[in-house]
Amino acid sequence: MTLWTDLAGLDYSIRHVRIGRWSTRVLECGRGEPVVLMHGTGGHLEAFTRNLRALSAEYRVIAYDYPGHGWTTTTATDLEIDDYGEHLRALLDALGIERAHLSGESLGGWVAVKFAAKYPDRVARLVLNTPGGTMATPEVMERIRSLSQAAADDPSDERIRARLEWLMADPASVTDELVAIRRGVYSRPGFAESMRHILCLQEPEIRRRNLVTDEELAAIKSPTLVIWTSDDPSGPAKAGLDMAERIPAGEFRLITGAGHWPQWEQQEQFDEIALEFLGREG
Repeated sequence: MTLWTDLAGLDYSIRHVRIGRWSTRVLECGRGEPVVLMHGTGGHLEAFTRNLRALSAEYRVIAYDYPGHGWTTTTATDLEIDDYGEHLRALLDALGIERAHLSGESLGGWVAVKFAAKYPDRVARLVLNTPGGTMATPEVMERIRSLSQAAADDPSDERIRARLEWLMADPASVTDELVAIRRGVYSRPGFAESMRHILCLQEPEIRRRNLVTDEELAAIKSPTLVIWTSDDPSGPAKAGLDMAERIPAGEFRLITGAGHWPQWEQQEQFDEIALEFLGREG
């Protein structure tokens, strides 16, 4: 299922790629250097459909659903950051990609940071969009857990919309189409159980052992852009600024008028910033 309004007239393909036990849903469009788009907790590749047109005009864009997420195989076991990172490595191998730009939002940024520290030669540039992995705020973790599991247990329009509205500065940014897309995903057989295992990273002990360390940030060789927003519910902009300062080639940008999904709420500004950064020499 796709957000047809945003993809109308765009040439793209969607297929499933077998990565170990995961039948992984992958969208591809465009040509050129590969840019991999990585969504957040409980999300799916449609989080980036508003950005595909601009990015694919200059790059080969790959968006995919993580293990346990979207229309990829559901999970019956907990998934931690290394699980997502090894799945990404195997996906790149399967697609014949030796080195790629990574653009990750929230959980996607968290996975991208860890991946870049572990596999520096496989990452060209990093765009980290309201990235996770440096904070463990109990009230935020509980809010994510409660809203996400409620929506998976009862994928009604009301609960799906409540989860999506938490992401946005303006609740009106949540379209009926986006609600319908997520309702389809969350209504899948086995998805409620999958969500419980996805949300293990909101458990304090599990989260602590997965947090990004200063040593990992210092090990990132790739030029890195950290994007934060004026209304991000996961934490203050200082969290993004601190992360950028700990990455040797890191820089920081603030997007106003957006919550946790600036790529959605402020699509044109996000695309402009990301394309300028990705297009730099060296």
